[in-house]
Order: sequence, then structure tokens, then C-alpha cells
Amino acid sequence: EDKIMNKFFQNTCKPQGAVGKLMVTMMNKGHAGLAGWGLSHLALRDGMDILDIGCGGGANLAAMLLAAPQINAVGMDYSSVSVEKSRQTNNAAVRAGRCRIIQGDASALPFEGNSFDLITAFETVYFWPELDSCFRQVCHTLRTGGIFLICNEESDPENDRWSKLIQGMTIYSGEDLKDRLEKAGFADVSYEYEEKRHWLCITAKKA
Repeated sequence: EDKIMNKFFQNTCKPQGAVGKLMVTMMNKGHAGLAGWGLSHLALRDGMDILDIGCGGGANLAAMLLAAPQINAVGMDYSSVSVEKSRQTNNAAVRAGRCRIIQGDASALPFEGNSFDLITAFETVYFWPELDSCFRQVCHTLRTGGIFLICNEESDPENDRWSKLIQGMTIYSGEDLKDRLEKAGFADVSYEYEEKRHWLCITAKKA
């Protein structure tokens, strides 16, 4: 039973196969509250170019595309199952040419510098290898004045329940992430906790 549960939760890292398909559907629903809170920290406006790294099942992309009907969005995930689900979730926007979903890795962003006004990362930086290098790439990919938003459901490194259960997961505090972001070249880094649920939202601006 423990092995089955471990395999199930390991799919949060990189959804695969039939279990992965179930996981991304659950993520779209289960993370809606966190995502809504995170998105409330953003000022979306028409004409923006947006990248969602670790887009999962595509629900957050759909919310942003709905909030500002003239934005252009790219979703990226390193799970082929997530890419397929995200394309289904955003089918109309993909067909209209407003949204593109690609398979890719946060440690090797396949974009030129100054490509996006906003980059988001919901429930995903836990799994990014060489986090400081990833943050430098995100900064490079943003336009000057662009915003990077991180939204995590868990923010207490001492609460290692999930990191013990899911291989390759690291939980970061707001202070740790702020320090790393500033070293990566970001300015105006601020974070907010939703104390009751340990949620964390960070916004950082490319100077």
C-alpha cells in the first residue's frame, strides 16, 4: 500500500501514464484555491506575453487567458502527460493562436532573452534542479520591468512530510527564495504568507 501511495504522489513531480493523467486532472481542481490567491497578486493586461513554467493541466493558463482576452500565453511542462492535458484544457486558445503548450525543462529554457512580460511558476519550483541557475534563466527571459510570480502550497522547510514522500522535492521558505531571486538579478522581491494554510506567494521584478 505504501509503495502504491509513493508512486501516486511521485507523479506530482512528473506525471506519467494513467496515474499521471489522473494526477493532472486532480491538480487542476485541487490547486484552484491556491492559484486564485496567487493570481490576485498580478495585474494582467491585454498585450502581455506570458509564460507559465510547469503548467501542469493548464488550469492556471486558462484563468489568465480568461482574465485578459488579448494576452499571448506559452505553457511549458516537462511531462508529456501534462502537455497533452494542458492543450486539451486550453484547446480554444491554442486553435486561436493565443496559446502554445510545449514540452521543456526549467533548467534549460528554450527562449530568447526579453521574451516575456510575466512568468509564473505554480507549485513547481520545489522540483527545479539547480534552482539558482533556473532563476537566472527566468530573469534573462523576462523583459525589463517584467514580473516573476512563484506560488507554493508549502513554505515550511521543517515540514518535511511531502519532501520525504516525493523524491526530488525541496521545500523553500520565502526568505530563502527572496535571497536567491535577488542574487539572480531580480529587484523589488516581496513575499506574502497565507498563514492558515502555509501558502506562499512571491513576486519579483526584473530591474
